[in-house]
Amino acid sequence: MSLTIVLLFAVVLSIVFHFIGVYAGAKKTVWIMLLILWAASINIAMNEVKPKAYDDIKQMQGKYEDVDVLIKESLPKISLYEMLVIKKAFNKDEKSLH
Repeated sequence: MSLTIVLLFAVVLSIVFHFIGVYAGAKKTVWIMLLILWAASINIAMNEVKPKAYDDIKQMQGKYEDVDVLIKESLPKISLYEMLVIKKAFNKDEKSLH
């Protein structure tokens, strides 16, 4: 699932919750909840990956030029989102060889 699809789904879900809040008369409560959920989601995506992920990166490094560029741009601390981008590029290159 791509990031675009996830974001589109999140925006649609946010709009649905907004209309539920309007119907229930709790617009402020719903928007505060949505802001907290969005902030938490962004925080999780920007957190640094676990040390095991750096071992995976060492295995991927040096195999494909585009992946090496992504790794170089992401270091020294790699976020969860950056790791997903690197892994997606690596898998795409792996599939193109087979």
